[in-house]
Amino acid sequence: MWIPVAGLPLRLRLSALAGAGRFCILGFGAATRKHLPARNRRGLADSSPQLLPEPDFRNPPKKAPRSSLDFKRYVTDRRLAETLAQIVCGKPNRPPHLLLECNPGPGILTEALLETGATVVALESDKTFIPHLESLGKNLDGKLRVIHCDFFRIDPRSGGAIKPPAMSSEGLFKNLGVEEVPWTAGVPLKVFGMFPSRGEKKALWKLAYDLYSCSSIYEFGRIEINMFIGEKEFQKLMADPQNPGLYHVLSVIWQVACEIKVLHMEPWSSFDVYTRSGRLENTKRKEVLELLQQNLYLVQMTPRQNLFANSLTPMNYNIFFHLLKHCFGRRSATVIDHLRSLTPLDAGDILMQIGKKEDEKVVNMYPQDFKRLFETIECSEDCTYKWLYDDTLEDI
Repeated sequence: MWIPVAGLPLRLRLSALAGAGRFCILGFGAATRKHLPARNRRGLADSSPQLLPEPDFRNPPKKAPRSSLDFKRYVTDRRLAETLAQIVCGKPNRPPHLLLECNPGPGILTEALLETGATVVALESDKTFIPHLESLGKNLDGKLRVIHCDFFRIDPRSGGAIKPPAMSSEGLFKNLGVEEVPWTAGVPLKVFGMFPSRGEKKALWKLAYDLYSCSSIYEFGRIEINMFIGEKEFQKLMADPQNPGLYHVLSVIWQVACEIKVLHMEPWSSFDVYTRSGRLENTKRKEVLELLQQNLYLVQMTPRQNLFANSLTPMNYNIFFHLLKHCFGRRSATVIDHLRSLTPLDAGDILMQIGKKEDEKVVNMYPQDFKRLFETIECSEDCTYKWLYDDTLEDI
């Protein structure tokens, strides 16, 4: 049984084609379907499946004007730069990776990276830094390339023509001579930088969608991300049932997808902060002063080679996301309560197959437990339909 997919966005269309015959769609209008028995009048939708709405990455937060929140952090201390270069590039006798450095700014860290023998591509979004960065590459036989590009605006979802510093991954990687490699192969290149100071969560969501769908930069293989992240989002990223208050959807998504290592911790005060007006000095703004008391964490996120080894695939990952968002929407509920709304399969039997009891709470499930739960449902042969969908579910 094939479900109609005309007019669906590409990701939903792929998921629908990959999972044809697995869906029983919940939606509006159940009470009007009088021809259905009362027990089935929960809402078989008339149209094709509406899975997860893709998050809107286009609009910045509206809590304050952009100019008041728009600042960047740069490494300007030579000793810190050398330390970070050794951490990311490893020992000198290791085969060098191509390294994409995000927003290097004054280039102090760029020089340290080059001294380790790395081949560096500096992706700089601010044109004022580009002439100086280009001067660093003289007489280095192509070891440094400088491109006007914002890494976090690669393959933007805003539609229309792509203009620098936004860029397409296909154009960028073709220009660099980077070719696609199988997911099971090694890491083709590394990315090094800092998440946007006021857009960390949005950047994590965009990268997560790209990773699970094997699109954008992840179309070229298991790209290794090395990024500084703020203390708040770091704690959420690394949280598990031992930290239930911080444990969230993104915690599960990233821990399932990647091997995450903490490479370094550095106080905010070790970095120079620049706004559009220049270097930020002697600020009295409360929010900035609070940040300066916190730490930044350099995390390495390497996609797992076996991420798609079983029934989780780039074609059905959004069902996995839907499962997680549904569960964490009522995080204090039991998993079995959520499963009864998500699948027509025997929820108790599913939990038993993954070694969980019927009173298991959502916040007591580890990331890999959620993956096994999803894959157990996907592999079940007990029912024609695997999933029930409520298209009123809001993005969490």
